Amino acid sequence: MQAHAEVNGVRLHYVSGGSGPAVVLLHGWPFSWIEWRAVMPLLAGHGFTVIAPDLRGSGDSSVPDGHWTKRDEAEDLHQLLRHLGHDLAYLVGTDVGAMTAHAWAQAYPDDVARLVLSEAFLPGFGLEEHMNPAVGGSWHFGFHAQSDLAATLTEGKEEAYLSGFCSLMSRGGITDADRADLLRAYTAPDAMRGGFEHYATLLEDGRSARNAVRLDMPVLILNGEFGLPQQILLDGARRAASDVRQDIVPDAAHTFAADNPRWTAERLARFFTSTPAA
Repeated sequence: MQAHAEVNGVRLHYVSGGSGPAVVLLHGWPFSWIEWRAVMPLLAGHGFTVIAPDLRGSGDSSVPDGHWTKRDEAEDLHQLLRHLGHDLAYLVGTDVGAMTAHAWAQAYPDDVARLVLSEAFLPGFGLEEHMNPAVGGSWHFGFHAQSDLAATLTEGKEEAYLSGFCSLMSRGGITDADRADLLRAYTAPDAMRGGFEHYATLLEDGRSARNAVRLDMPVLILNGEFGLPQQILLDGARRAASDVRQDIVPDAAHTFAADNPRWTAERLARFFTSTPAA
């Protein structure tokens, strides 16, 4: 089922299905809920209600004016969870969605039964050291953080700009149809800026994260076999949380849930239901 919800002053698009305990899946950039399309029915088959929202500024959700923080996004999702009738969820975030998932777990720890962070660096816990190209960091963090300028410079060039990222991030799990849907979304008015806004407040996000409480719920760190190096995220998670596990998704890149959905669904279900967390 696809629907929209008015929460926290924004209009969030989400896709949901299944029945049972809630699993919330938060996508990365430059994607939308479709990053989870292949894994959603498999998770539903394991006995979960699966909810995949488009973060504010992305996909078919609204694009607010100005900048917003990961805590703002966390508030959106906290309210969405309540809107959908759930008080507790298993939470999975990848890329910028992992940053939002971490912020949500910090702001509302009672919302999150278990947390999965994947294919990201955490603001306040390792990201900042990898934002500076002069010391080997990734150039795109700084460019995207200048959200208005980045949107101006990529206007009319959306397909050329995004296609390179998609090709690097996927081992075929993101299909041509997925790319066409993403291009449809990112060529909508103000959509590129909406995507770049996830980067605009990363330094503020880091300061907020460092000042928050340490997480007590079980945390699983996942990376694709051909995705980002795991150690940076793992080290950051161990500073931010007290119970941290790790695993590697075989034959998968950055978009691991699309590249290897069956393995991903089985691993997530095992983590969610095992006692103690495995």
